[in-house]
Amino acid sequence: MEPVAERRPRKDAARNREAVLAAADDLFAHCESPEAVTMADIAAAAGVGKATLFRGFGDRTGLIHALYEARLEPVRIAIEAGPPPLGPGAPPLQRVPALLDAVLCFKLDNRHLALALESAGSSDSPYRAAHYDRWHRTLQAVLEQIPGLTDSAFTAHALLAATRADLVEYLAGHEQVPRERLRAQLAAYTARLLGPLPQQG
Repeated sequence: MEPVAERRPRKDAARNREAVLAAADDLFAHCESPEAVTMADIAAAAGVGKATLFRGFGDRTGLIHALYEARLEPVRIAIEAGPPPLGPGAPPLQRVPALLDAVLCFKLDNRHLALALESAGSSDSPYRAAHYDRWHRTLQAVLEQIPGLTDSAFTAHALLAATRADLVEYLAGHEQVPRERLRAQLAAYTARLLGPLPQQG
């Protein structure tokens, strides 16, 4: 009987976690500003107490990070094990723009969540965040495969700067630049920086 009693809190905790992430996801997707979404708002929308949020996620930044990671998981799987050009096996001059397009599309689809994550913890630089470090390391590793490219670390930073959440929000929200135009502009910028793709055939 004791194992059954131990299992119930874990089931309740998992159910609460799913409810909290779903509520936070909805609130960030429909808010006017990510700063306006509070832990109290999320707790109320999820139907749990604030103490549940702090026990499960530590603080607001921890909750935002958990939600970001959950939304990012399909993209990560595609990068690590999916078909080329986003997945392994593509030539680096094809894979680099595919990786950047994936970052841009993810941030366009999760604009307020990405903004909330990049602005969370104002005492820390967004460049020191784990999610940024992961994108940078992945991109740098592919850039290192391009013959003649001598500073892959800086180039990765420069390319990722074009996908910063605040820039994406400004262009897509304030400037009203259409999604496909943003994607085309990023692809053209990447091509100019790295040079044309090799001719086929």
